[in-house]
Amino acid sequence: MNPLLEVSNLKKYFTLRSGVFRRVGTVKAVDGVNFSIYPQQSFGLAGETGCGKTTLAKCILRIMQPTSGKVRLEGKNIHLLKGQELKNARRNIQAIFQNPLMSLDPRMTASKLIAEPLKTHKVSPNEELYARIIDLMRTVGLDEEQAQKYPHELSGGQNQRVAIARALSLNPKLIVLDEPTSSLDVSVQAQILNLLTEIQRETGLGYLFISHDLSVLRYFSDVLSIMYLGGIVEIGPSNSVFKNPSHPYTQLLLSSIPEFTLTGESFEVKVPERVEILETPPENGCKFYPRCPVRMEKCKTNDPPLYQIDKEHHAACFLHDNKPVAFYSESNS
Repeated sequence: MNPLLEVSNLKKYFTLRSGVFRRVGTVKAVDGVNFSIYPQQSFGLAGETGCGKTTLAKCILRIMQPTSGKVRLEGKNIHLLKGQELKNARRNIQAIFQNPLMSLDPRMTASKLIAEPLKTHKVSPNEELYARIIDLMRTVGLDEEQAQKYPHELSGGQNQRVAIARALSLNPKLIVLDEPTSSLDVSVQAQILNLLTEIQRETGLGYLFISHDLSVLRYFSDVLSIMYLGGIVEIGPSNSVFKNPSHPYTQLLLSSIPEFTLTGESFEVKVPERVEILETPPENGCKFYPRCPVRMEKCKTNDPPLYQIDKEHHAACFLHDNKPVAFYSESNS
């Protein structure tokens, strides 16, 4: 099966300036990221605030132009597309954002919000448009009577359902979900996640699900990647990463989940009383070095590659330097 989305050595750097002309530094928001997403696959991306998750999503959606690297949708680099090819690509990759009240136009009713992409891409004749809107609303669990309501008249969960219906309206092949449930109550989160799972089962959609909530990702994702300061430090099947977390940062994240258990016992990682926290990440070596509880001297000057922990499970840590290194190239990255 061919990948639906391929991200190859993607980088996005921001220049820091003092005044107009003086350059004082560079922020490496995304720094050499590689992964693939397949049809009907839920790809989870986790990491703390500021690690580069949203910047990565914006580069994939072509909201931002990457510094270097490639984003291929069905084999085509979306950052090189123009005209009708670009318009078709935008139909095939849609987004659902964290706060629906911020991403939905408050001056438009639910029906107009869902109709907007249909009109823009001219995929439904005018005489069939309203029927298509109501069908989409019913698909996401909304009633026809809510079609004429504005976002402020709907609940948070209902607004997110409008956002989902809007994203589904063009029959995309991939949806990028950036913290889609973090602003919702727990019971509503479960409803939205079950809805997304059911839609994926029926349509074969691929998902890129971005979240800092590992409990949600454990439930929802097939593949889980852990991002730290612009790079992926661990990636593999979700069950494998949770059962055998192989990077110290992943272990620290899992140990922060209240009462997280693997086999009836709490999963804990001993954190040193003092860790060196730097205002900016180190230029050389492992970016996690200042915070790592098991750091070694060579971590300070050498950046570890992704080592193969299991068949599809990799971690970027010198604790595994006796294992083969993951290989990425233009053809398979």
